[in-house]
Amino acid sequence: SALDAGWGMLKTMLEYKCDHAGVVFEVVNEAYSTQTCSCCRKIPNSSPKGRAGLGIREWVCSECGAEHLRDVNAARNILAVGHDRLAVGIPVL
Repeated sequence: SALDAGWGMLKTMLEYKCDHAGVVFEVVNEAYSTQTCSCCRKIPNSSPKGRAGLGIREWVCSECGAEHLRDVNAARNILAVGHDRLAVGIPVL
């Protein structure tokens, strides 16, 4: 689809620009980033799931009680992946 082609082109451009600038570029799989609690890292029963969950913008983790805004929670989970990567170290190419 056009969306897949556009995403592929953006990814290619970012990889090229990052390589040229000496920056490590890594695509993060955003699957479950809205469902996973950014505090306790579990996927609780209370998190928004599936097509029906798309309209749920705020939720409370049934595991630890943390309150989440859907997009902010997803951003925190994606940022955590980046921080984990930095903690491991970035290989010198």
